[in-house]
Amino acid sequence: MDKKVLTSEEIQNIKELKQGFFDLTSNLGNVEIQIMNLNLKKEQLKSNLIQLQEQEQVLANQLEEKYGKGSISLETGEFLPLE
Repeated sequence: MDKKVLTSEEIQNIKELKQGFFDLTSNLGNVEIQIMNLNLKKEQLKSNLIQLQEQEQVLANQLEEKYGKGSISLETGEFLPLE
């Protein structure tokens, strides 16, 4: 059986393809990590939003108990009751 040897150009092409696959899979892994981190951040922000909504509701209930139903002007601090 005759031994066949690839040309240096063919070997270089194979090396470049292997490096391309390595680079792409590495980049894909980095993107997946970024997506994971963004999803974690998103969940943290959603949790913070829920906490703020709960605090808003507690404050609204306290103010309603104290002043009744109405609205508040944040510019003047005046309570305007519903009539």
